[in-house]
Amino acid sequence: MKLKVKILVLLAVVFVAFGVAKTAYRYSLNGFFPLEYRGQIEKYSREQNLSKYLVMAVINTESGFDRKAHSGIAKGLMQITDETAKWIAEKMETEYYENMAYDPEISIKMGCFYLRYLIDLYKNEDTALAAYNAGMGTVNEWLKDKNYSEDGIKLKNIPYPETQNYVARVRLCEKVYQKAY
Repeated sequence: MKLKVKILVLLAVVFVAFGVAKTAYRYSLNGFFPLEYRGQIEKYSREQNLSKYLVMAVINTESGFDRKAHSGIAKGLMQITDETAKWIAEKMETEYYENMAYDPEISIKMGCFYLRYLIDLYKNEDTALAAYNAGMGTVNEWLKDKNYSEDGIKLKNIPYPETQNYVARVRLCEKVYQKAY
């Protein structure tokens, strides 16, 4: 009888410890890899035939899921400039008013549209991510330069450390989101 009690106590301790560890893991994961606006992310990533994990990773990298994020020129969850947002709105045949990018729904919708546009344009996700960060004009110049691209499609070198780190961080976040969610 004493052995059964000891085994039950040991099992209870193991289950409690596992529960505490699991809660701590989720808390730390949610701190670094939050997931808000899941419904909008799933809706607009599906509409644009994008991986929802890629969209989550872009949002995490761009704004850390802070809908009020502002970099000086870009704003909202997906950090879209007013100039780019106006261009996207024209392509989407809708209107854009200043500061609409702070609305999570609009930011995710426009960001997904823009990301799909860039992927279709460059035929390579990493090149599209570089363009999302550095701009299409900059990436177009890099693709013409044999020092940065051998085939005019894929960037073998990204000369801006910020953009190089951006692409790597998005890809890392994407893997974490795939495993965690």
